[in-house]
Amino acid sequence: MRIVPYVGDEKESLWVSLDRHRDAVLWKLGGLDEERLRRPMTPSGTSLLGVTKHLAAVEYSWFCTTFGRETEPLPFDEDDPEADLRVEPGETAEGVIAFYRRARAASDRVIGALEVGSRGTSWYGETVTLRWVLIHMIEETARHAGHLDIIRELLDGATGDHLRDPS
Repeated sequence: MRIVPYVGDEKESLWVSLDRHRDAVLWKLGGLDEERLRRPMTPSGTSLLGVTKHLAAVEYSWFCTTFGRETEPLPFDEDDPEADLRVEPGETAEGVIAFYRRARAASDRVIGALEVGSRGTSWYGETVTLRWVLIHMIEETARHAGHLDIIRELLDGATGDHLRDPS
């Protein structure tokens, strides 16, 4: 697991912080079968896979759309605000996790190419900087990694925010 550098530059520190939470998201999905990954664990229907699908969509949206990069089709629907949180019957765990990995890679290309002060236009029309998007996505990913942590504990008792060094 990477550690946020104590004396790193701003972009490196923000990027590593985001990566730590992204890694926790993937770690929470590990070792579970399709049924448990899809299982709704709250009255609102929250599942590990649904949260992961949402995180992939918002990564693509905030990093790629905001800064004029292409994305694949995103599961947003103005008439259905929960569409990006719902795993449809034809979607597989493997497919959703691959979607998250592709979104992360596309976002990393944007982060790598831009300076933290670079400006883009958010989905709601405001001008934002890469710095703001990085901070927002750290918050978003950390919040949902916490949800995944609770869901995973409810499913099989596994806890923690990262793999522990066995030594």
